[in-house]
Amino acid sequence: MSTCKVMVTRPKLIDNVLMNPGIGFTTFQRFNGDKLNEGKRWTEGSPIVYQDFDGNLENENHPMTSIAYFRIYWKYIEQEKGSYNWELIDKALATARQRKQTLMLRIAPYGANEEEDVPAWYRELLGKPPEKFDGPGWMVDAEDPTYAEYFGDFIRALGRRYDGHPDMESVDLSIVGSWGEGIGSNLLTRTTREALVDAYTDSFKETPLVMLLTDKKTNGYGLSKANVGWRVDCLGDVCGKAWDFSDDWSHMNDYYPQQLIRSGMQDAWKKAPVSLEVCWVVQHWKDMGWDIDYIIDQSLKWHISSFNAKSSPIPKEWEPNVDRWLKKMGYRLALRKFSFPETVKPGGKLAFASWWENLGVAPCYKKFPLALRLKGERATQVFITDANICEWLPGDSLFDSNVWIPADMPLGSYQLELAILHGHTHRPAVQLANTGRQPDGWYLLGNVEVQLELESPDAIE
Repeated sequence: MSTCKVMVTRPKLIDNVLMNPGIGFTTFQRFNGDKLNEGKRWTEGSPIVYQDFDGNLENENHPMTSIAYFRIYWKYIEQEKGSYNWELIDKALATARQRKQTLMLRIAPYGANEEEDVPAWYRELLGKPPEKFDGPGWMVDAEDPTYAEYFGDFIRALGRRYDGHPDMESVDLSIVGSWGEGIGSNLLTRTTREALVDAYTDSFKETPLVMLLTDKKTNGYGLSKANVGWRVDCLGDVCGKAWDFSDDWSHMNDYYPQQLIRSGMQDAWKKAPVSLEVCWVVQHWKDMGWDIDYIIDQSLKWHISSFNAKSSPIPKEWEPNVDRWLKKMGYRLALRKFSFPETVKPGGKLAFASWWENLGVAPCYKKFPLALRLKGERATQVFITDANICEWLPGDSLFDSNVWIPADMPLGSYQLELAILHGHTHRPAVQLANTGRQPDGWYLLGNVEVQLELESPDAIE
């Protein structure tokens, strides 16, 4: 007896820079289409100053991005105790969506001077003016029990409102230190540390959390409570002279590699994102004579998914280097082989086998569904598979499964197509590193005939 023919497609790879959700460069206090910061300056901590938008999403001298990063001080959101100005965040979320982005958020408890202090009502409650705790760089004593109580209350309110929001990319787990960078977290008592971390991990169960790389106790406790990623805010510093440190000390050579291991965060990338921020701005790297390729390669070694260049221009001559970076940053999924039957019958199964390769340095951290589609003249049917693309680490992955064809599926010829969809809109969300992408975002695999009588299929492998 003859057998049903098994079709095999091996999509060709492409070398394009792909703009995909959750990876790549970010804008900072700005959005796609906005004018960049001039020179080597940037803004942070205050409400966003919104620019007029002319409909053009392109960023001059800066890569297109899928993430907008918003950093703001606590005092702007909770100007009165228990009363929250959510409009600041809601508007940023809505604008990000309009500009084809999601929002990465940090609420810093305070900055480094009186203008960047904690909320006025909390300062009044403390009953004393701002004082700088020199060692930890605190604006208030984090061991005052009211600090963990009131800042924790705010974070819990933030989680109740925004956890799982489809436009919220991630939230920084910011607890102490100037600009919320975690300075002095190693000095916290266990009670204070756990109360502050718990405020985040108990409140954000769906939206990814990203911790500052600080100390073993704080990072270790965060990891014990949730799959948290990590971030640092001085990527690129390979020479301490830029920061008045000793000539032979730098973040890139003397802190990040060692602290990543000591804090226990070296494998966190497998479950949650790594998001890094430029030291000064990229133009400063060039002015200092720093090696762009060394910086890029170190970040890739640490499994970077996103990079905040502070919405500052990228030197023109470094654009090829940045393109190389973007082709590896985060995930880069390629379908290498897909096998499926040439014919199926109504009420039967369409069995398939697939080989995938992640050519990036990290997985995708959102559970975007992998879907198949049969598209014909008389009917179109979408099938959501149970593939978990979050498990597709760099390298090869296999996903073999089947979908049931509806019993009332009209007979005829169909295009078999594939896409990775947005979890909420169910529209194609992820571009593959393959040819075959159609205008609507689906990838054509081949043709399938829906027939009443079938022979036994060959093995699908």
